Amino acid sequence: MMLFKKKNLFKYFLKNIYTVVGIVFIWRGIWYTLDYIDKVFFAGGHIWTALGGILVGLLFLYLPDKDLKEIEKL
Repeated sequence: MMLFKKKNLFKYFLKNIYTVVGIVFIWRGIWYTLDYIDKVFFAGGHIWTALGGILVGLLFLYLPDKDLKEIEKL
């Protein structure tokens, strides 16, 4: 019985590690893409993509529930 629990715990841990690594890779790709957009279109100025990112992030938080209650949790 104990071996079964350890095996499930290992699978659970491994699945979570894969998820975290996947999210980090996605975030890294987005980050470098936005840096490239800054370099090509805005002469290296990060202000426009930063402001755009804030607006898109707020839109993503607003659209599912039509409110911004997620921000209150912060």
